[in-house]
Amino acid sequence: MKNLCMVVGALIALSSCSKSNTEIRKRIANSDSVAINYFKGDGTMDTVVAIEIIRDKQQLEQLANLVAERSVKANYKCGYDGSLHFFKMNKVIQDIDFRMSGDDCMNFSFLQYGKTVATALSPEAKELINSFRK
Repeated sequence: MKNLCMVVGALIALSSCSKSNTEIRKRIANSDSVAINYFKGDGTMDTVVAIEIIRDKQQLEQLANLVAERSVKANYKCGYDGSLHFFKMNKVIQDIDFRMSGDDCMNFSFLQYGKTVATALSPEAKELINSFRK
C-alpha cells in the first residue's frame, strides 16, 4: 500500500510538471499573423537585428502548439533572444518573449491574467523559430 501511494504521488507530480498552457493556445491559435523580432542574442532587448512576418496558418498553429506545450517556472535572469507578436485583424492579441540559449533558459514568457508566466521552449520550437529567419 505504501509503495502504491508513492507511485501515485510520483505520477501526480510528474503530470503537474508537464501541464500544458491551454489558455495561451486558445488565445493565439486563431491569430492571422505573427511578427517575430530577433534580438542580437546577448539577452538584451535593445537591438532588433531581424524581423519576420509569418502568415501561413499551418505554421501559426504549429508555433501556437509549441508555445503552449509545457508550463515551467519563469526564470527572470535569462534575458531574451526575441519576441513574438501575435495579430488578429491588425491588432496585437498577445506578446511573447523568448530565450533559447542555455539549458536552463529555454522558455517563452508572457503576461497571462496580469502575471508573468512561462512555458518551455523545446528544441523543436527553437528549430522552427530559427527556420523563419532568412
